[in-house]
Amino acid sequence: MRALARPLRLLRRHLVVIAGLGTLAYLLLPNVIVTVFSFNKPAGRFNYEWRRFSTDAWTHPCDVAGLCGSLSLSLWIALWATLGATVLGTLAAFALARHRFRGRAGVNSLLFLPMAMPEVVMAASMATLFLNTGVGFGFWTILVAHITFCLSFVVTAVKARVTSMDPRLEQAAQDLYATPLQTFLRVTLPIAAPGIAAGALLSFALSFDDFVITNFNAGSTVTFPMFVWGAAQRGTPVQINVVGTAMFAVAVLCVLAGQLAGRRKNRRRSSRRS
Repeated sequence: MRALARPLRLLRRHLVVIAGLGTLAYLLLPNVIVTVFSFNKPAGRFNYEWRRFSTDAWTHPCDVAGLCGSLSLSLWIALWATLGATVLGTLAAFALARHRFRGRAGVNSLLFLPMAMPEVVMAASMATLFLNTGVGFGFWTILVAHITFCLSFVVTAVKARVTSMDPRLEQAAQDLYATPLQTFLRVTLPIAAPGIAAGALLSFALSFDDFVITNFNAGSTVTFPMFVWGAAQRGTPVQINVVGTAMFAVAVLCVLAGQLAGRRKNRRRSSRRS
């Protein structure tokens, strides 16, 4: 019993850390598998069994017909959807957080519907709308659908940031004879910038990764998630793992860059105060 007492005490002290590391390992395990199999040389069409190490897929990522075209299309849609959702969502968030008007509570409730309802419901609704209005399916219908469901996430992120903002900062700027535009650009916008950036990054990830809504509103247009789904029926090329690994690496680098930038700002603030 004495021999087990010390390990049990250590386990109790570090239980939260162990649970956190275990959860992180569980979440990252699929990414590790995708990365490992991006260096595989499969014997057949399916990249499900490890055969031998190879960098052919990394040196020739566009050898699979249609892969790079669908990837560039998904990136363009994600960029434009992020831009549209961020601009409209930021304006809506400021309006909901700063102004009182009739139906404000109803608008707040309706904004959560795209996040709460199943994707297939919204996908079918958007497809019905486009069919009834006679709009042909393609790039623009995908873009409109993506902006629609990304809008709620941007509004939620920006509104939370604007609501927590101290109004005395803007009042101080006005007391120092700053114009409304100067107050917005130099005080309000920098404070709201983290929420806007969070909404934009979330919109980009959701738009690039979406399959259900895109599949309903794409017509003959093929995005990267639709290409992966179609390729899985015939055989999974290694280049898909290469693209997944590259996207994961870019996301990790963006997070690390944000963390480093935040630390530098904190150091500058602390040095100024001292």
